[in-house]
Amino acid sequence: MGNGAKAQQKRERNQKDQKSAKSQLKTNAAACNIVCSICKQTFLQTSKAPALATHAENKHSKTIAECFPGVQV
Repeated sequence: MGNGAKAQQKRERNQKDQKSAKSQLKTNAAACNIVCSICKQTFLQTSKAPALATHAENKHSKTIAECFPGVQV
C-alpha cells in the first residue's frame, strides 16, 4: 500500500465526521412578518421603528401607521 491509499482513507474518515451546512434562507423568509400594506415589501420581525419610518417616508411619503398598520412602534 502506498501513501495514496492512506490519504484516501483519511479523506473518507474526515468526510463522515463533517456536518452538512445548513441554510438560513427558509428561517429568514419565515421571520419576515412585517409587510408594507402599500408595496407588500417584507421586513424582518426584528426591524426597528427608524427603519420602517425611513421606508414609509422615502418610498411612499406616508407615516408608519399608514404603511404598517398593526405594528407596535
